[in-house]
Amino acid sequence: MSASFSLVTTWTPATDSEPLGYGLELTNTGDAPAANFQLGFSGPARVDPHATLENGKLLKRLSNHTLIAPPDGFVLNPGETWTATARGLSYGLRHWSDGANAAYVVLEDGRVITIPTAPTAGKGHNSPLLKGAAKFPVPARAPVSHSIIPWPKSVATSGNRIAPAGLDLKPVGEAASLAVAGFSSLVADLFPVEALVRPAAEAGMPVHLVAKDGLGEEAYEIEFAENIATISAATRHGFFYGLVTLGHMLRGARLHPATFTWPTGGRIEDEPGFSFRGSHLDVARQFYTGAEVSRLIQIMAWNKMNKFHWHLTEDEAWRIEISAYPALTEIAAWRGHGKALPPLLGSGPQPTGGYYTKDVMRGIVALAESLSISVIPEVDMPGHFYAALQALPELRDPNETGEYQSVQGFPNNSLNPAHEPVYKFVETVIDEVLEIFPSGIFHLGADEVPLAAWSGSPLALDMLEKLAGPAMRAKHESQFNQLGNHHGADEIEGSPTAILQAAFIRRVHDYISRKGAITGGWEEAAHGDAVDKDKSYVIGWRNVEINAALAERGFDIVVSPGQRYYLDMANGISWAEPGAGWAGWSGPQETYEFEARAGFSEKGLQHLLGVQSCIWSESMTDRAIFDRLVFPRLSAVAEAGWTLPERKNYERFKALVGLMPIMYGHWAAE
Repeated sequence: MSASFSLVTTWTPATDSEPLGYGLELTNTGDAPAANFQLGFSGPARVDPHATLENGKLLKRLSNHTLIAPPDGFVLNPGETWTATARGLSYGLRHWSDGANAAYVVLEDGRVITIPTAPTAGKGHNSPLLKGAAKFPVPARAPVSHSIIPWPKSVATSGNRIAPAGLDLKPVGEAASLAVAGFSSLVADLFPVEALVRPAAEAGMPVHLVAKDGLGEEAYEIEFAENIATISAATRHGFFYGLVTLGHMLRGARLHPATFTWPTGGRIEDEPGFSFRGSHLDVARQFYTGAEVSRLIQIMAWNKMNKFHWHLTEDEAWRIEISAYPALTEIAAWRGHGKALPPLLGSGPQPTGGYYTKDVMRGIVALAESLSISVIPEVDMPGHFYAALQALPELRDPNETGEYQSVQGFPNNSLNPAHEPVYKFVETVIDEVLEIFPSGIFHLGADEVPLAAWSGSPLALDMLEKLAGPAMRAKHESQFNQLGNHHGADEIEGSPTAILQAAFIRRVHDYISRKGAITGGWEEAAHGDAVDKDKSYVIGWRNVEINAALAERGFDIVVSPGQRYYLDMANGISWAEPGAGWAGWSGPQETYEFEARAGFSEKGLQHLLGVQSCIWSESMTDRAIFDRLVFPRLSAVAEAGWTLPERKNYERFKALVGLMPIMYGHWAAE
């Protein structure tokens, strides 16, 4: 006899007469009855620990992983359906991808059966569910003659000829040669059948690359003549960006000759508006292979982005090889039923996960460097550390009691700033990470530490008393007791937790500085002025206004508000759109038209480094969802980072962006 099941989940928002309902319908599709079984499921939505479960029992809950069972004595016969309803979620479902996207049944005899799940059905919603990147067709008539994203500072070209078969690149000097090598490899990988680089014998048009003093670090100029082009730049970065511009123009003119032209004269002068034009990728919630990370970096280079923020650790997983602590990748890189980390965010009961070896990371760093991109590693601390603490429990205060919860539902997930072994661990990790990543930046995260963190730790309470006095200690102890050992709110500046975190960040930052590196952090790293402002930068993410406020305080700032630049947010309010919704939604136009400089004073603008998109991966088990959420919004952020506000134009962008490459090649259905 075979055992098989299927799961359907439903979502009914709360009404005046009925509380919200998260319905679970498990059907026995096998040929044997099932009794004394358990149902496990995961997805972005989190059943609240205090939720009621109608027609069932809530057995375990860790963040978005839930294990439930039917009532005692229940038997699920073949062809029958068991229906249970959870009343209480950490947040209401907003989009179809919020619900369970992986599930399994544990039978009475211990067998684990993986079961298919259907997308969560929302009450009253019957529109087709959306996946794949939205299509932006190239129009018959475009607002401009050339397809270039980001749009340059000055385009003054003339004439029109048939686009050349390719570019015959003729570098002079080492900087130009390095740029040519990087560009040639890039187009061969992104557009393998288009042969954008061709020798003269194959009708390639000569492109000379010559050095010119006085241009900026990333600036370039292109001069056009009838059968020749010349790129001038002062660095390999400038040469590389000039080549990327020619590559954009050539693809447009070849693929759409009735819309875009190839000039016979004139010039392009260009340089970026911001020095920091980045994208972040969270590889902890979902694992991306080295090949996938490499492709994203190549797409970033085609968008003239120059910073890749690699989010390598989280509560859900640790993804970076550390030689001194092999348990991190032996234990914390994997999830599955019966493991230290259960199935989370769509991973099934089988062992799932992975990590990057040092050789793989060095290869990715070398690729990025060849494409004028710096790789910024992030090891998020002291919060978001649940996975690593499962692997290395000796990093906890052995006398800590009770439990606090993060906003994502992880208990006791933060490195203890008063436990001395923590610092030996952190310093060892920093040493190994900086040896792999030559960017000279170590991003330590510092975000979302729970407000009641360490309130049951004698070591932390003693430290707090020394730092801030007995009254602050008493306040923190009372938080622990009054909150019943649970609190999901994040630490706020001036709170006991923030004081302890600031001491931790200050000590870690001092070590990073002694290693000759810059400290990166999320906005919380600025709490208590824990980092030296001339040796750090912070990323404002909670809202738009925090960026200008931090700049006024003298912090170098990278703008990445969740409301506009978090690419996990859905493209629209519709249930049919996939993605998250805690910060609202932002379609391609809203993302494009957001202006990072708005609200900054002249003083504040001196500290505005640039912009960054963030690709958080909770929803992205399906790579077609990745394509829908990231593209074309990645290009919208890229143009905001390069093109001056007065040169931005959404109608132009919309006409050109259909030529930009995407990650997996998934396109939305017609």
